Amino acid sequence: MHFLVIKKQYVFIAIMILAVLTAGSIWLLKDPVSETAARPGSEKARDIHLVTGEFSATTPAGKKIEAYRWDPGAILLEKDEKVNLIIYGVNGMEHPFIIEGTDIKGTVKQGEETVVPLQFAKEGVYRLICLTHPDKDRNGPMIAYIVVD
Repeated sequence: MHFLVIKKQYVFIAIMILAVLTAGSIWLLKDPVSETAARPGSEKARDIHLVTGEFSATTPAGKKIEAYRWDPGAILLEKDEKVNLIIYGVNGMEHPFIIEGTDIKGTVKQGEETVVPLQFAKEGVYRLICLTHPDKDRNGPMIAYIVVD
């Protein structure tokens, strides 16, 4: 006759492994969508914050170079989603801008917030372009991409 001997140590280890697996399963299976996230069609607009930024460096030859940008450089929106694009001017005195493919235009000033209400009925990629820094020759390109899906 054979007896199975189980030590307390093995029972404790088995219970701990089971607890870790259970906690991991619950964490993986929980709803990944935030409770506070705005959804398309909801009444309240979602706020998305951008800032103006600047990179500067000096080349080995002593030439100072600068580049301005929007940060973050890309944002994702749902089609028909209501959004307030809130742009804070950090670097640069003034950044007049357009959103390509729309009639939207404005200016971001240093130390101020500019709020741009957005709602796109058509999917696509829209470029937020600073008219002062549109290309490399003018310390750019200062372009952010608004991806509407």
